[in-house]
Amino acid sequence: MSPTRAPRARGPRTPLNPAQQRAVEHLDGPLLVLAGAGSGKTRVIATKVAHLVRRAGFAPGSIAAVTFTNKAARGMRERVAAELGRTAAAELLISTFHTLGLRILRETHALVGLNRGFTILDADDQRALVADSLRGSSAGARADQDDAVERALWRISDWKSATVSPAQAVQGAKDPLDRRAAAAYLEYERGLKAYSAVDFDDLIGLPVKVLSEHAEVREAWRARLRYLLVDEYQDTNGAQYALLKLLAGAKGAFTVVGDDDQSVYAWRGARPENLRELSLDYPKLEVVKLEQNYRCTNRILRAANALISNNPHLFEKKLWSTHDEGAAIRVAACRDAEHEVAWVGGEVLALSQQGVGWGGIAILYRGNHQARAFEQLLREQRVPYQISGGSSFLERSEVRDLVAYLRLAANPMDDAAFLRVVNVPKRELGATSIEKLAAAAAGSKLGLFTCARSAAGESAVGPRAAAKLAEFTRAVTLAQSSGASDPVAALRDLVERLGYKDWLEERAEDDAAAARKKESVDELIAWMERVVRDLSAGATGTNPVTLSDALARMSLLDMLERQEEEADDQRVQLMTLHSAKGLEFPHVFLVGFEEELLPHRNSAETPEGVAEERRLAYVGITRAAKTLSITHAAERKRWGEVIACTPSRFLAELPADDLDWRGGEKADPAEARDRGRAHLKALRARLAEPAAPDEPVT
Repeated sequence: MSPTRAPRARGPRTPLNPAQQRAVEHLDGPLLVLAGAGSGKTRVIATKVAHLVRRAGFAPGSIAAVTFTNKAARGMRERVAAELGRTAAAELLISTFHTLGLRILRETHALVGLNRGFTILDADDQRALVADSLRGSSAGARADQDDAVERALWRISDWKSATVSPAQAVQGAKDPLDRRAAAAYLEYERGLKAYSAVDFDDLIGLPVKVLSEHAEVREAWRARLRYLLVDEYQDTNGAQYALLKLLAGAKGAFTVVGDDDQSVYAWRGARPENLRELSLDYPKLEVVKLEQNYRCTNRILRAANALISNNPHLFEKKLWSTHDEGAAIRVAACRDAEHEVAWVGGEVLALSQQGVGWGGIAILYRGNHQARAFEQLLREQRVPYQISGGSSFLERSEVRDLVAYLRLAANPMDDAAFLRVVNVPKRELGATSIEKLAAAAAGSKLGLFTCARSAAGESAVGPRAAAKLAEFTRAVTLAQSSGASDPVAALRDLVERLGYKDWLEERAEDDAAAARKKESVDELIAWMERVVRDLSAGATGTNPVTLSDALARMSLLDMLERQEEEADDQRVQLMTLHSAKGLEFPHVFLVGFEEELLPHRNSAETPEGVAEERRLAYVGITRAAKTLSITHAAERKRWGEVIACTPSRFLAELPADDLDWRGGEKADPAEARDRGRAHLKALRARLAEPAAPDEPVT
């Protein structure tokens, strides 16, 4: 699911403020725009693109605007289209870093030893490949092995983000864990090469390698892209900054926009110190600060400024606004988690009674596990809500496995599907066998599946691996045969023939996880039944619904569902603070403001960790336009035990005069429940919906 921006009424278009205007008009060398929260940075980027085309004579196709998410790229394109028109906007290269890297790699794949149709591995495929790389290196419980895989994955990604090669990682490893991860990195890269595959980090790292080592390619891309704009620059990692420098060259024809106070992705390689590197690499760097906030009341801004002033800064800035003071920031001291949920639920209903639309309300938290109780309450109160940051049904690993089998049955040339499931369930086909099969397939100009069934494939891998491959191709061929007339039967037979549910149970961490995964399999079958039924009802001819027909419809429905969720602004938003970055809402509830939650216990041991958690709290505070409520509980249940909780240290860093404390010793859960019940009855009366007598609000 994608985060949804609450709609805001917009008045007549206001002129740019002086700082925004300087940022738009500066073209004499590199520019860093320090854009505070709510300071209109997206408008500045779009207006600058228009200025480059209309006033500076740049062709639209020679400008690249880069950001981090598809949603942000779409939003940027819409803004630019409003400035220049859709025809000119379509000529611009507006994309994510990874999409830009993929474009470079598609054109230069041979220079890094990739086939034209190279595969991009997803997280599950990466995990399986790393697990194979670590296999046999240690014994121990499954949980320990899974933990080793996750650690190695994180370390490999970290190395790639810093443009560290496997050989450099091996040479620089200083402890047993690093040495083990570096050895896995070597094997992992070998596996990627055997599959002619790349991972997400390679979409940046490999273009950096190509541009670094091939001057003619580098110069061609510099000639193609005469001006670069980068949004959310504070989130760049080492590889992304290297790509920017290679494309921009010494002249530095670029504008980067960022805010070091909103750098909250160190755990995935972001380096806020890239701001410092930029000033060192480009001594003529111009810096423009956008400090006027167009979103928040002054009380909210004072709190945000006071909080973030406790972090060290390379460039000082202070947000200000022409808005009014606004309401005091409410701090609700709750007795326990149930009281916290009840209090927030009552306030959400109170806002609705005041005419606030559901989409104007957001409940923000540090960790996904905090959403469950709020979700339960809103569901019981029949309040529409949306949890952002989740994944679609088709992205669940067990669903993706079975869909990959069906994709391969429908299209034997789908090498990506082959690679995903050739070892699902486990068939002990290692990287060496797949490497030999891939070489035979390339030599014979066949797809992997077709080659696996051929004499050339059998000869390449040897008798033992050939027998395992025959077992795999037989299952796919049978699904292919029955899928031509009965896709549902093909799926049911496939699950049974593979013993897939038994395999899920063997691999699951516990019974509950196994049950959830098996339910997903049943849900997939039920969904395919509905899709086939609907397609059959709408068919005009006598031809049966095929597996290809069903898969195409299911993929389309999944995409449309996600688009509808993204466009839905009629639901209360539940999301993590990380997911909320870049969004804004009139009314925000920032919950779980406690030690070990915010700052998180894993980050509170180092000054750098606390500084990032403070930035995360700053992001949460500055999402609120009109009202902000902060809650914390005196105790919570964790791992089956009730433990005492301490209010977050960040509360003491907020200006006391702007806080309105609620609860404490006088906090009464019954009072909160009664208030919630009263609001619920009033809401149902407004909706002409009869309420059940004395319905509990928990």
